[in-house]
Amino acid sequence: MVNATATLTEEEVGRLDRQIRVWGGADEHDRMRNATILVVRLKGIATEVIKNIVLSGIGKLVIMDGDQVVEEDLGSGFFFRDEDVGKRRVDAAKDRIESLNPLVTVETIASFGDLESPDFDATIQSVDLVCVNDWDREGLIRWNEACRRLGKPFYAGGTYGVLGYIFCDLLKHEYVAPHDRSVPKEAQRNVKLSATYPPLSEALRHRWTSLTKRQTKELNPAVVFTILALWEYQKRHGKLPAGSADAAELQSIANTLLSTADVKKQVLEMVTPELVESLSETASTEFSPVCAIVGGMLAQDILKTLAARDAPIANFFTFDGNTGAGTVCRMSMP
Repeated sequence: MVNATATLTEEEVGRLDRQIRVWGGADEHDRMRNATILVVRLKGIATEVIKNIVLSGIGKLVIMDGDQVVEEDLGSGFFFRDEDVGKRRVDAAKDRIESLNPLVTVETIASFGDLESPDFDATIQSVDLVCVNDWDREGLIRWNEACRRLGKPFYAGGTYGVLGYIFCDLLKHEYVAPHDRSVPKEAQRNVKLSATYPPLSEALRHRWTSLTKRQTKELNPAVVFTILALWEYQKRHGKLPAGSADAAELQSIANTLLSTADVKKQVLEMVTPELVESLSETASTEFSPVCAIVGGMLAQDILKTLAARDAPIANFFTFDGNTGAGTVCRMSMP
């Protein structure tokens, strides 16, 4: 095993042997081991992402967060303790993150910075991939545009009560995957494939007209448009819904978005009031099980992208904790 790649030490091979085998070999793992990932905003979903990518053996993790630990963080952020309330999130979490895997370098940036500044560009240029969590729509678009301008793959993730999402813009991504998964693994032949991803601003203009009734139903558009409606509400008011009094406006926004996107009325004529009411009450709450599921999937997809093995998400994943189901929608993708 040691001779398979000169860039791995004996200690690393012993510690990371399982990860090397899981990702298909030393070459794939070496790409991850040499990668630097920027994770922005250290809340519940980011906690899960960081745990998984650090244990998998990336090279360097850069964490950016300008906020302090609050009591609400203690329920979903297992890097925090009661005594950390009032401390900067990055300071409170750094030592505990490093203890997960001493082979991973952990750096922190205790501010969100200015997306237009030279220092910000330098930070983005120094990493291989950016993951922004729990951010508003306009901010995600700006982050995505900055990453595109500098040629860096971009992930976004977040949870709102029992709902969650993942979006990715991987520019033009090349990867290796089995030609035919129906044949025995030992007989599978890998082929090189590629996919072209749109930015979030373009993905949000996706039209559902071309989808069949069955395809539309399988994509669970109610959850997709409830999250999109939440983003629009947040833009209008500068905050998330705070209770049932906000449900009527959120319902109206969701139904307008449904109509504009040409979702087939035979499948979904309106987002159910029950779903909207639930989201209005819980949008600002982080539930650990939802963070664990969405954050785990987000971390897995990041690692898959770094390893360039198998197809990543294409390109908008939503999770519904009411049913325990998740779906992937190709938004404005060829």
